[in-house]
Amino acid sequence: MAREKTLYTCRDCGGTSPKWLGKCPHCGAWNTLDETIAEAAAGGGKNNRFQALARTQPVATLADIQAADVARTPTGLEELDRVLGGGIVEGGVVLIGGDPGIGKSTLLLQAAEALSHQMKVLYVTGEESGAQVALRAHRLGLGGQRLRVLAEIGLERIQATLGTEQPDFCVIDSIQTLYSDQLTSAPGSVAQVRECAAQLTRTAKATGCTMVLVGHVTKEGALAGPRVLEHIVDTVLYFEGDTHSSFRLVRAIKNRFGAVNEIGVFAMTEKGLKGVANPSAIFLSTHGDPVPGACVLVTLEGTRPMLVEIQALVDAGGPSPRRLSVGLERDRLAMLLAVLHRHAGVACADQDVFVNAVGGVRISEPAADLAVLLAIHSSLRGRALPRGFIAFGEVGLAGEVRPAPRGQERLKEAAKLGFAHALVPKANAPKKPIEGLSVIAVDRIEEAIARLREIDS
Repeated sequence: MAREKTLYTCRDCGGTSPKWLGKCPHCGAWNTLDETIAEAAAGGGKNNRFQALARTQPVATLADIQAADVARTPTGLEELDRVLGGGIVEGGVVLIGGDPGIGKSTLLLQAAEALSHQMKVLYVTGEESGAQVALRAHRLGLGGQRLRVLAEIGLERIQATLGTEQPDFCVIDSIQTLYSDQLTSAPGSVAQVRECAAQLTRTAKATGCTMVLVGHVTKEGALAGPRVLEHIVDTVLYFEGDTHSSFRLVRAIKNRFGAVNEIGVFAMTEKGLKGVANPSAIFLSTHGDPVPGACVLVTLEGTRPMLVEIQALVDAGGPSPRRLSVGLERDRLAMLLAVLHRHAGVACADQDVFVNAVGGVRISEPAADLAVLLAIHSSLRGRALPRGFIAFGEVGLAGEVRPAPRGQERLKEAAKLGFAHALVPKANAPKKPIEGLSVIAVDRIEEAIARLREIDS
């Protein structure tokens, strides 16, 4: 088979060059030329790679197009199904990334084994041999009687196997190890990753096979390779967690078939990853008695309300006091300290302030503002918040406490777990009393501090 002509395309300006150059001759950028396959001339031919990307559909009026829910097949792992939006979708392409050793291959091997009892499954491994996959399956207690395994990194041979086996579900572990004979660059290069992902996506859409691509991450934690990877797939999942901890989080960053920012919580055991039914228990510390500097927050991850403990430590600082946060935005912490000083009269300008979200969870929503400020205030004055106390709400620069989305669900989750007091924005106050939960609604941060002192007294 003759090798197709290649070009080098600048990722900044899109200019092309017949050979690789250190500097783009069009825009002058350095090290931006990536190898790509030259498109065939207009009019097609057997080498036109993009002609079969999608069959031409007639133009239709949107109102006349019948909208139908996509059918989903559960994977057998409830937490994974939650992140995916209910299960896998026929022809869907999923990209999952995470740090080395976090558990990506383990999770997908478990899912592939469960799915193999109801459909044809192919597990393609480019990083391990078949014997290594079998050893992991034996360690996890998986039978694997119906699970087909292929150890291969050549894209053309993988596609030939897909045509022969015709699986309904296929795992590619990992996309960075594959290479196409049509490109001269090494496996893992930008051109190879882009071309292999594009070809596998076309195969998935044409055959209806659900494709799962495992991706490496950079040292900053982002998915390695071109950003186009995340654009062409249907779902992007990130594996999070500390390798020294037994708990793992799978977060949906993009999902065309479900909610984004949905998370699944797993515990790493000797028999693989097990779903955690009550993740709030992970993110709450087990204090015998309430301690200063701790405030429980009801956060929202996708469609799931979860309780997370926010811890703060305020200590005497030097001429340049430190501001450090783990799991929360550092810039937002500095802003909240200024609001606390300006509107509530609580000064921390000469104090070191450390804030941490228990359990290694990352909180990005502004509804954590109120809990962070109450934890800081509690640590500064050395008095613990009442037992069974929760708080949530966004705090603005003017000192106002703004409502958080889906406040009723947050309050019901807190009441279900036995919390007795809740300090919330006035707009989130429930219209009907919630059994066992006393709700205090406030408009401003100084009012929240004052009402908290009333509870203490």
